[in-house]
Amino acid sequence: QVQLVESGGGLVQAGGSLRLSCAASGSIFRLNTMGWYRQAPGKQRELVASVTSSGRTNYADSVKGRFTISRDNAKNTVYLQMNSLKPEDTAVYYCNAEVLVAAVGYLEVWGQGTLVTVSS
Repeated sequence: QVQLVESGGGLVQAGGSLRLSCAASGSIFRLNTMGWYRQAPGKQRELVASVTSSGRTNYADSVKGRFTISRDNAKNTVYLQMNSLKPEDTAVYYCNAEVLVAAVGYLEVWGQGTLVTVSS
């Protein structure tokens, strides 16, 4: 019913930048909080950043000052601008959204993930 499609991952050198995008589509009545999570090899998935429908943001301490999350409500899209990347930022990044689907209710939806690799 609802899909999240991520793009923008890739290989970058330490100190470089990448911008991730995540577009939501399907039977969306309303998008609430959207966010980015990441999972490095052998580690648990962790929250990187989130943004509410009103624009309130939240960041993991490890990315504060380097990453910026934003959203375009007209396009049902959330972005993650990642600057000053470090090798420890290497992970699969997942988009997440709380979606209100008409006649169904709230669903938590995940994207398929996009790999970010930061070389030293």
